[in-house]
This record gives sequence, structure tokens and C-alpha cells, in this order.
Amino acid sequence: MPVKNRLAELHDDITAWRRDLHENPEILYDLARTSALVAQKLRDFGCDEVVTGVGRAGVVGLIRGRSDSRGACVGLRADMDALPMSEKTGLPHASKTPGKMHACGHDGHTAMLLGAARYLAETRNFDGTVVLIFQPAEEGGAGALAMIEDGLMDRFGIAEVYGMHNEPGLPVGEFGVAPGPIMAAADELRVVIRGRGGHAAQPHNVIDPVPAACATVMALQTVASRSVDPLKSVVVSICVMQTESAATNVIDDTVTLAGTVRTLDEAVRDLAEARIKAIVTATAEAYGCSAQITYDRGYPVTVNHEDNARLAAEVAEAVAGPGRVRWGRPPRMGAEDFSYMLQSRPGAFVHIGNGNTAKVHHPEYDFNDAAIPYGCSFLAELVERRMPAG
Repeated sequence: MPVKNRLAELHDDITAWRRDLHENPEILYDLARTSALVAQKLRDFGCDEVVTGVGRAGVVGLIRGRSDSRGACVGLRADMDALPMSEKTGLPHASKTPGKMHACGHDGHTAMLLGAARYLAETRNFDGTVVLIFQPAEEGGAGALAMIEDGLMDRFGIAEVYGMHNEPGLPVGEFGVAPGPIMAAADELRVVIRGRGGHAAQPHNVIDPVPAACATVMALQTVASRSVDPLKSVVVSICVMQTESAATNVIDDTVTLAGTVRTLDEAVRDLAEARIKAIVTATAEAYGCSAQITYDRGYPVTVNHEDNARLAAEVAEAVAGPGRVRWGRPPRMGAEDFSYMLQSRPGAFVHIGNGNTAKVHHPEYDFNDAAIPYGCSFLAELVERRMPAG
């Protein structure tokens, strides 16, 4: 079963929807236009129910199959939000809103789920119910958790759930699927190291927090090299080092450090947090400074359930063809709030090839519309194969 003919026929329409979304990006939960567009299309397709405002800005559509002999119910999720970035693609469908762009391909994810919804509403060649989940605020706002806390899973009777994300560098028409941990937990670290400032010409009269901050950054790398089992993964990235003054002859009172901590195992996550706090405190004190630490836990590890991941791989191979599904590949250290949905229900998260494009979260990124028939066909075939009619 290659790409479904009907979805190939709809390719131009779905591409137009995708580019309209790309031109009009919205951020986090502020998705008035996007949510309204999605809800209206679901109604136009003939969905049996369309519910808005789930998790503040999420949209849920229900399509019932031609029969329901077992009460099966599968959820399919797409994220809708853009990023607070300025686009530099120069494309005709580039963002019309300064400082906002679809730099992660959520416009493509939304369009592909809309395409699958239209096909499923037309054919209804399955036994059960499919729940179409259009989620807000994946980019740092935990929109998946907000929808779950608003009753998503229980309210709509979802038994298992699947999601998909594009991947630049993976050829169009290929998929990546693996069981177990596939994406990392991402926690945020902010440290204020406090000394006593003064004139750069009189360093003996100050307690300089800058050497303390530099030593702290270096010492934090021992979390990976000396604290964690080398066969396990942890990445400590200090991405910000900032003083209050920009003057070259001022030693400031404080230096602020900020970054992320990424892990694939809860025990390692706990160990990393404990070691980071101990290292920061002790290093600052060794330089005569004090340290204030803020450690915020973000999205958890994204863990695919093995049976569901195998099903997803079978469906992907049916769509893409033999040899075009990369099974069991190593985890990625990026984070994804679909992790909350996989904590709530069995399911799987897959990656679909975006071809040789700029990386996600880059100002020159654009979703590759050539991937649309593959993504739509995967979602539709997943429903038909998991809940076969007759």
C-alpha cells in the first residue's frame, strides 16, 4: 500500500492549507486564527464532533468509522504553534508577522493531520473512533499537558495515541521509528553568582564573580565525564553568561549563567540535578562568592511503547516501501511534550523525512511540502490498520 491515491489528489489543497498557516504564524496558546481555521475545516470535512478550547486553545475532532464493534479509539496529534523568530527564507509564503515564524514545521504537521482527517471522514473505512488532536503550545508551553489536564484522554475515550514530527536530513519518503526512549528530558538551569564589584583597575578590592562563573562552567562538564555512567546520556549546556554592565572597566557584582540539562533516564536526571547544585555552590564558595540556583524541570523523556512503535514501523513501511524505515535508531537529545501523552496512554512518536532543508529552529527553515502525501497516508493507514473495518 503506497501513498493513498486520494491523498495524492489532495496534495495541492493540503499544500495550500500548509502555506496559509505558514504565512500566519501564532505562538503558544495565542492561536485564535489557527484554531478557528482548523475547527472550520474539520466541520467542513463532516467530522462527527468538533470541540474547541481544550487545554485553552486546542481543537479536537472525532470521526466515527462505519462500525464500532470493539469500542476502539485511536488519537492522532499535531502541534499548531510557531516560534518567536524572524523568518529569512524569502519565500512567497513567508511569515507576514514580524518576529514569528513556523521554524519547526508545525504548520506541516497540522496540514498533514487535516489531510488525513478529510480522507478518513470521506472513507470511514475503520471500526472504531479516531480522535484528531490539534495541540497548542508545544514550544515551551506544555500544551500537551494542558490538554491532558483538561480531560483529553478520558473525555474522548482515547486508548492509544500517535504523533509525528518532520526531520531535516532524513530523505523525503523515509521514516524513523524506535521503541523506548527516543527524545530527551529537558530541564532549565539558571545561576546567579554573586561577588562584590568595583573598578577593573583595583581587582584586589573586589570579589570578582567572573572567574567563579568561568570555573563553574568548566566544572559542570564533569557531570557527564565523572558523575554519570559513560554508557548513559547527559548533556549540560551553559548557553548564557551575562553581567549587568557592558562596560569594559567594570567588575560587576553578579554574573548570570543559564542553560539546559538533557537526559534519557529519570535516575540520571535526578543525579544530574543533585551534582549540578553541589558543583555550583561549592565552586562559587571556593572563589569567595555565593550562588543562587534555579532548576526547573521541563518536558520528560519521550518513551515509545514497543508494540505501538512496531505497529508504526509496519505502517510506515507499507507507505514508504521496503528499506525506507529506520528502525531502532539512537535517541535524539531534543525534547518534545508529546512525552506527556505517552505517559498517559500507550503509543508512539515517529519522524518523517523533510529532505535536505535547513534544520528546525533556524530562520531559513521551511517544511517540505513533498512530505505531505507520505505523512497523510501514514496517519490514515495507521487508523485503518489499527482499527480494521469488518
